[in-house]
Amino acid sequence: MITVVIPTVGRPTLRDTLAGVGSGVPVIVVDDTPAAELSVPAPVRVVRSGGRGPAAARNAGWRASTTPWVVFLDDDVVPSPGWAEAVVKDLADLPDDVAGSQGRIEVPLPDDREPTDAERHTAGLADALWVTADMAYRRSVLESVGGFDERFPRAYREDADLALRVSQAGHRLVKGDRVTTHPVRDDGFWASVRFQRGNADDALMRRLHGPGWRTAIGGGRGRLRVHAATTAAALTALTLAATAAARARRALRRADAWSRRAGGRLLSRQASRPGRGLVNGVLRQPPVRGLVGGALTQRPGAGGRDARSRQAGVLAALAGAAWAAMTAEFAWRRIAPGPRTPEEVWRMVVTSVVIPPVACVHRLRGEWRARR
Repeated sequence: MITVVIPTVGRPTLRDTLAGVGSGVPVIVVDDTPAAELSVPAPVRVVRSGGRGPAAARNAGWRASTTPWVVFLDDDVVPSPGWAEAVVKDLADLPDDVAGSQGRIEVPLPDDREPTDAERHTAGLADALWVTADMAYRRSVLESVGGFDERFPRAYREDADLALRVSQAGHRLVKGDRVTTHPVRDDGFWASVRFQRGNADDALMRRLHGPGWRTAIGGGRGRLRVHAATTAAALTALTLAATAAARARRALRRADAWSRRAGGRLLSRQASRPGRGLVNGVLRQPPVRGLVGGALTQRPGAGGRDARSRQAGVLAALAGAAWAAMTAEFAWRRIAPGPRTPEEVWRMVVTSVVIPPVACVHRLRGEWRARR
């Protein structure tokens, strides 16, 4: 009745996934690594997809199957005991208009402290709709809609895109009772920054499904607008500060050059007038107009340039303050719910500075690709 398809990039957790599925159902592991051949226990079948991403890997897997239903699992989940039997029970006697059934995802979180930002990110899978961490589809429906869109290169949004296309084709998707555990992985210090690559996929989703696609999949609005404002404030502050500094340097150079030229002319005129001359080796002269306290007065028009330079500096300070306020708000939003350990706070502060511009760059890249 079912075939289980598991795309993998060679994670060690694949062993636990296969053990959870058991040996009672056919399993196809799709090796999406460009490296050597993957080793799996018999009778698991291996199909290679050439490292083209999870969408292409899942397509290769379900097309190699022959059963009426295909159940997709990720290679880092652990099906609960009795999972295979629970899948069959979930799919039995479903109405013909039901094209898919989602398993219930559980994310184990620590009991002795608040979850970190990364743990909360993974925990979001428990409420996400139609994620292929555990998702079954009728094979006939996959054929009719063309399977996964391989323009999605990551394990992100390709499952939501498929669910929307299936729903738009007139089918329903439901939730089953089977349970699959998704442990939290430690993806390193910069994991939250790498996640921003998904903004490029969001651009493709908007291009394919319109501006309401987030609501259709039960998602929130996101922070891209705030990230764009934060990035704009940072760029404005840097640009105005550089402009103010450049104007100040030019004003100093011009004032210095004018002072040398004007001083030379004044001294030459004084020396050429009758009664002027050297007394004991020193030029005898009355006070020189244009000198105040022995220094040349400012060149006419320089005050306006100084005012513009000061204005640019003030605007740069205001833009910098806006950037700092938005960055601090973003960092605190991520720090407040967590354990607030020194390591977690430091990671949140650093990545909160980096995330807004990285998110904007990936979104612009995605918009450019989507329009192509």
